[in-house]
Amino acid sequence: MNDRTRPLALSLLCLVTLVLFPGCHAKDVNRQLNVVYGEVAGQKLLLDLFHPASQGTAILPAIVFVHGGGWKGGDKQGFDQLAEGMARLGYVTFSINYRLVTSTGNRWPAQLDDTQRAVRWVRANSGKYGVDPTKIGALGASAGGHLAAFLGTTDTRDNSDAALASCSSRVACVVDLSGPTDLADDFAPKVKSGALVNDMIRNLLGGSPAEVPAVAKDASPLNRVDARSAPFLILHGRLDELVPPDHSERLNAALQKAGVESKLIMFDDEGHAFLKKQNLERFVTETREFFKRHLGK
Repeated sequence: MNDRTRPLALSLLCLVTLVLFPGCHAKDVNRQLNVVYGEVAGQKLLLDLFHPASQGTAILPAIVFVHGGGWKGGDKQGFDQLAEGMARLGYVTFSINYRLVTSTGNRWPAQLDDTQRAVRWVRANSGKYGVDPTKIGALGASAGGHLAAFLGTTDTRDNSDAALASCSSRVACVVDLSGPTDLADDFAPKVKSGALVNDMIRNLLGGSPAEVPAVAKDASPLNRVDARSAPFLILHGRLDELVPPDHSERLNAALQKAGVESKLIMFDDEGHAFLKKQNLERFVTETREFFKRHLGK
């Protein structure tokens, strides 16, 4: 959500990803960039697809990556390096774009509809790409973590597309990196840049939580947790200046109260972006183990 820290964080993430996937090269992965997974009001919705070059006819689990950027910025390319790394481990991966908020449109729930559509599109095209439709996970960071959380807690909101009507948007497991979970919250007294995030949320919702309380409640994945929710791995920095750490703590507690597997890793020495090599290494290692356990690869 913070443009100043994202480039550095992504550079380090790329470095750690390469370190933790030794002996792998570009030729190990096939890429299909800017694949259209939908279109809304003339705007094409795009994703980048990565799969093992040696896949052949094998049916593999899949992971959908959802970028951050305060719902108004960011791009799918931010997760391409990690998506490639996971493809080298035997997953088919999809790094997606979604409609970004503008001064005049794309308010909530446009982002939810697009993210859910991407998962449903993957299922509808599972035969084409050799994906096991029962083994799809999601990973998102910041605003992307917020959206990924919905994939693990919520059924499809807009089921008007007949071509996707039989395809669920729920995923088998979720990795949530520093995602906000309660958009009715007042961020200003909790974190240094909370007033900035309050403005982002007001822009997303089309009004402040006080002005549009029903929309704020609808846009909060914390309110969607129940016994049907998918397992979660949640990572957050205790020094986060944008998203209060208690958002991850409350999500973790709600999941566990509902009897759902959830693991929270709180980095005491990190902010919104994970910058320290040892923490990035733990993030990648924990993520690999989590997806292996729940997606069977």
